Amino acid sequence: MTAITLPALVQHFFTDRLCIQMEVSRHTVAGYRDTFRLLLRFAGARHGKPPVKLTIEDIDADLVADFLVHGETARGNSARSRNTRLAAIRSFFRYVAMTDPTRLLHCQRILAMPNKRYVKRAVTFLDAEEIAALLAAPDRTTWTGRRDHALLLLAIQTGLRASELVNLRCNDVVLGSGAHIRCMGKAGRNAARRSAATRRSCSRHGSATVRTPAGHCSRRSGAST
Repeated sequence: MTAITLPALVQHFFTDRLCIQMEVSRHTVAGYRDTFRLLLRFAGARHGKPPVKLTIEDIDADLVADFLVHGETARGNSARSRNTRLAAIRSFFRYVAMTDPTRLLHCQRILAMPNKRYVKRAVTFLDAEEIAALLAAPDRTTWTGRRDHALLLLAIQTGLRASELVNLRCNDVVLGSGAHIRCMGKAGRNAARRSAATRRSCSRHGSATVRTPAGHCSRRSGAST
């Protein structure tokens, strides 16, 4: 049986494994793409051949370890970025192990590579006084002040990420009984966040501002602005 080439494995990993089987987000695909762009360039320089001529055997545990060290020393990657790169490489070699069992030992050596420890940043939270001061900052006598107040209140009440906030559409806001926000969460998962305070804020200020020329929602796309 003819062994599957590295270019074919890489292509199937992205088009079949990531996009169809796992349905990962476009951000994950972009992150994995960047990792393999750097890895293949590094391996090509190490072996003196173009990426299309590389084989699975060319990318072994020693080369992966050197690639990760190169990222930290030459590119200034943090330990967290280094672990993210390694996670992408591990995911690929798990796929290779399932696709071509004759390379199990080769894959096992790479999968056994450990993450690098690093000091995690402590997560801090706003207290009640800080929240009150933050919400009092916008001037709610102006349209932009009412918009900023509604967005801040929404973020505090629901815990939405900044990317989730900016991607909200007007039809994602459900007012009335059981008021909630529909959003597309991390990894493409749908989520609903309840927020009674946001319902009251939108009820008081939203209807007046949506009708203005520069309202909360774009007339064409329905995006919050």
